[in-house]
Amino acid sequence: MKKVIRFDFTARYEVSGSIDVNTKKVWFVLHGYGQLAEYFLRKFKSLEEKGIYVIAPEGLSRFYIEDVTKRSQGGSQRVGATWMTRENRLVDIENYLTYLNTIYQQEIADRKDLDITVLGFSQGAATASRWVLENQIQFNRLLLWAGMFPDDMDFAKGHEVLLNKKIQLVYGKQDPFLNDERLVHMETLTQKLNVPAEVITFDGGHEIDDATLERLV
Repeated sequence: MKKVIRFDFTARYEVSGSIDVNTKKVWFVLHGYGQLAEYFLRKFKSLEEKGIYVIAPEGLSRFYIEDVTKRSQGGSQRVGATWMTRENRLVDIENYLTYLNTIYQQEIADRKDLDITVLGFSQGAATASRWVLENQIQFNRLLLWAGMFPDDMDFAKGHEVLLNKKIQLVYGKQDPFLNDERLVHMETLTQKLNVPAEVITFDGGHEIDDATLERLV
């Protein structure tokens, strides 16, 4: 028999730059599967130089990238994080939404003057989508990079929340995870939302491309 327990949980996140009364732009950047916030944040170093405050939350579940056999044979001890798996999935989603909202309240609070971008990369794209669709945060732009809207989202609510927001879908033309079938599926999900979305491509793979990032600042 399964039981559920609620308890206080301590979690980390990373930031780049500083936020004060002079700050005009904030980016939330949500990493992909198997990444850590500390290293993912480095890809956005150029934003700090432009006065943008960058906040990088981290998936609440961490794991060794290589299995125990490879590690015992002298393999990598590298650790990654994930936002969710199929196991106890809805609880994972509830937990990370609470976590993200708590970060937002701590960092942004009632600042209404900020231009806020929410970026989700790969697995983080679905996480970012679910977060903004809760409609509990102020944001100006949703940027899905090498990822797409989740299949199980409430599309009617999504249309309502995203209609007057800037939506951008970014991916590399050589991304091995986005074949023709996946790209058609991405377009279908976007059409179901019935909101305008700008599609931006670059020559590259499953990565944050520096030149493309500069265009989006």
